[in-house]
Amino acid sequence: MSGHSKWATIKHKKGGKDAARGKLFAKLIRQVEVAARSGGSDLDSNATLRTMYQKARDASVPLDTIERAIKRGSGELEGVIYESITYEGYAPSGVAVLIEVLSDNRNRIGAEMRSVMKKAGGSIAEPGAVAWQFERKGVINVSRSAEEDDVMMAALEAGAEDIVDEGDTWRVTCAATDLAAVVAALGDAGITVESTDTTMLPQNTIALETVDAAKSVLRVIDALDDLDDVQDVYANFDIPDEILQKVDL
Repeated sequence: MSGHSKWATIKHKKGGKDAARGKLFAKLIRQVEVAARSGGSDLDSNATLRTMYQKARDASVPLDTIERAIKRGSGELEGVIYESITYEGYAPSGVAVLIEVLSDNRNRIGAEMRSVMKKAGGSIAEPGAVAWQFERKGVINVSRSAEEDDVMMAALEAGAEDIVDEGDTWRVTCAATDLAAVVAALGDAGITVESTDTTMLPQNTIALETVDAAKSVLRVIDALDDLDDVQDVYANFDIPDEILQKVDL
């Protein structure tokens, strides 16, 4: 999963920033709308909406755009009804892939998913085949201006499970249900939180130690990411920095 995150950052830096930004905005807006539809428009009582709202704000989605998405979801404005669907599959090297989709047409996205996976070198698996390898977690990226001991003390007392040095930030991991509490504790300690998210983390990872192996897996991930209905792609691979820097798809 760390390999996937690092690849997303490098790909963004290599080019197509405006296109990538527009696609990200569209996905986040859809997530906000669905969260509002399922749990109401009140941020205080709808934890999922609160998380998606903050995720959109962290990505610099304009506030009025987020508010319109909430109104569409709550029924104040007319909107499309999206269905949440999870697909499971495999990329080359036995890498497990979990794909979260929001779509207004199950038949269309199902056909697109199978076509894209086949063309990119992956395959769709039966439900339950790979989902057991992932756990829902909260992830908080904290400014490196904070001392590690200060981050650790505030975060662990609030329920954090792990703190990792990611170079530019400290990455704090916790149970998804503890996300709000850990964020609040960090804020109370005067520590700058740069972004928060809920994600699916793999219990174990597969190391891709050649450029060819990395390319073959990333080709599948990129193809899935490019589908408009796909919201998140999770995979259990890790790519060493020296290999990832050589990848150019």
